[in-house]
Amino acid sequence: MKLYTRGGDKGSTGLFGGDRVSKGDARLMAYGTLDELNSVIGLLRLHARAADAETLQRVQHDLFVLGAILATPEAKKDLLGAKMSAPTWTVDAMEADIDRLTALAPPMQAFVLPGGCEASAHAHLARTVCRRAEREVVNFGATAPVDPSVLVYLNRLSDWLFALARAENAVAGTPDTEWHPK
Repeated sequence: MKLYTRGGDKGSTGLFGGDRVSKGDARLMAYGTLDELNSVIGLLRLHARAADAETLQRVQHDLFVLGAILATPEAKKDLLGAKMSAPTWTVDAMEADIDRLTALAPPMQAFVLPGGCEASAHAHLARTVCRRAEREVVNFGATAPVDPSVLVYLNRLSDWLFALARAENAVAGTPDTEWHPK
């Protein structure tokens, strides 16, 4: 299979199931931002502790599933199959891991500026891309039905990435930089 198809040379792309839409379509903005998030998480994996790098790889797989869900028109959802219908990391498990990560860092006394050690800075970047992906999915949801589990997953993932950023700083011995109005 060739990497290029020339099918998108005029600004359209094919959806799962064969339909074609503009590359500026809200659906494309949503799952394109998931693709960007996946890349940023791949970079974060290079700097994260081993146990969290494993979880991050699991998240990357889940983001492919969420992208497939968003890339498939409602009338063609039956094409996805069971393995592509939901992420593998449940919200309950994600919340338990948020609690684990939160326990590694000192209690927050103020807002935290993104940064610190390299892994923390990358986690904060991933968190902000995740938040943007969530907003893009909300925008897409104004034009077509969106599985609510996609939004729940992204919302919780951004919380997890914040907890990860703080935990990475704590484990590295790098204090969070608190924000205080000047």
